[in-house]
Amino acid sequence: LTVIIVVVLALVGILAIGSRAWKRASDRSACVMNQRNLQMAARSYQNIYGYDFGERPLLEYGTQDIARHLLEKGYITQGLHDQAKGAKPCPGSGIYHSAAPDIFPMPGELYMKCSLSTAEEHLPDHAADW
Repeated sequence: LTVIIVVVLALVGILAIGSRAWKRASDRSACVMNQRNLQMAARSYQNIYGYDFGERPLLEYGTQDIARHLLEKGYITQGLHDQAKGAKPCPGSGIYHSAAPDIFPMPGELYMKCSLSTAEEHLPDHAADW
């Protein structure tokens, strides 16, 4: 009976470790997808309206903030906008930030990054073509 209990406890321990690793990987994937979705929306907006890299959008809705323009024009959801503004955390509890929220990023640069980009690797592997 003791051996059976030890084996069951060992299996439960392995299951707990595996589930934590799965949760971290799932959170990382969701975070990277959020960054990708906002990046692609910003690039689409930039291309459709003819903005160059490093340029600011025209003043609309009382702001030049790109995330606000994307929300108002229907390119992103309210939830993604809240994350872009740092009001809602990423799935791994990190905070998104943008170095220049009113400037279209240069090629190879992301519009927003997660605060867990170095610690939990919440950074896309290949974002140069986004």
